[in-house]
Amino acid sequence: MAGYKPDQGRMARMAAFWSCVLLVLFGATTLHTELVGRFDSMSEPIAGIVIPIIAVQLNGAFLIALAVMVVGVLAIHLWQQKPKVADLLIDTESELKKVAWPTLEEITNSSIVVIVCVVFLMAYLAGADAVLGAIARRVLLEE
Repeated sequence: MAGYKPDQGRMARMAAFWSCVLLVLFGATTLHTELVGRFDSMSEPIAGIVIPIIAVQLNGAFLIALAVMVVGVLAIHLWQQKPKVADLLIDTESELKKVAWPTLEEITNSSIVVIVCVVFLMAYLAGADAVLGAIARRVLLEE
């Protein structure tokens, strides 16, 4: 990325990259599971090879899922190198540094206010529902 300082937007770019990689990893593992479950030929080990660290048999499903994973990670890396995307992530991080983050006490007080308001509204709506339901039952029974 020419023209950028090395640490410019570093945290936002790393967070975006690893979040996308986790999504691709989830997709690749799901693909592997589906291929093994649906196609018997995909689950047969190639020459009986077992990958030692992860204890996975080398089979067609694993190779396809691995290829999807590698292509996905490379696509994410190339996508992040586009100037528009890099600028967006750098701008996002710089704006987040300007945010006045609340203290724990402010968060606690705000949460209590929200919970009390929700409980009050819930009680009010339940009461209104009961009253209107009783009125509707009386009107329907009188007919």
